Amino acid sequence: MLKIDKLEGGYGSVQILNGVSLAVARGQMVALLGGNGTGKSTLLKAISGLIKPWRGSISFDGERIDGLRPDLIVRRGLVQVTQGKEAYPALTVEENLRLGAHVRKDRAGVRRTLERVYEYFPILADKRRQHSATLSGGQLQMLCIGRGMMSEPKMMLLDEPSAALAPQVVLDIFRIIARICREGMTLLLVEQNVRMALLLAEYGYVIRDGVVHIEGPADRLISDDNVRLSYLGGTVADRDAAMNLRQ
Repeated sequence: MLKIDKLEGGYGSVQILNGVSLAVARGQMVALLGGNGTGKSTLLKAISGLIKPWRGSISFDGERIDGLRPDLIVRRGLVQVTQGKEAYPALTVEENLRLGAHVRKDRAGVRRTLERVYEYFPILADKRRQHSATLSGGQLQMLCIGRGMMSEPKMMLLDEPSAALAPQVVLDIFRIIARICREGMTLLLVEQNVRMALLLAEYGYVIRDGVVHIEGPADRLISDDNVRLSYLGGTVADRDAAMNLRQ
């Protein structure tokens, strides 16, 4: 569904992406992993149309999208879910959610999607009339995931959904992500919680210095000595908890 081929890009004269290639199949959850400054966020911006790649190509659902405006990419069914801090604090929970449906004209369909989001996230239904500034960090992340769902996308790009959250909240967020994938959504999961991401995903890419350094089935990467030594120390999620989320 998503194919990136030898993508190069950056900001001004500073090159960040040095030939990234990866693919995500329909219905698959793929983990994109790596430390700070490795190019993960730049890659997401290029996929979403927020920056224009210098060279290479991005194809989605069989069509080239590199160079398209962000709103046109959303209309094609590819949505980036930002971190919770990017909710609009002066708007209510429901107003934030409805912003995610701005490309849709089917009012009845938007209402159905909204109710489905509330079924995924009952706490958001309880707080629908409250300003998002009153939400906790975990609730804000749920809000951003729900807002991404409101456009009825074919695929979502999740940008570090566990960032700065307490361990139990992280498990709650990943439980929801696992359910979304089980129900048919295609996901590219960008995460620094490497262990949890690999336990949930089917395939993984480790990016370093703007190129894919290691790739493979997630269950192989989690036992890879290079991945384990570089990325798996100090994680908070345990294997049993993560495996339960997939069931």
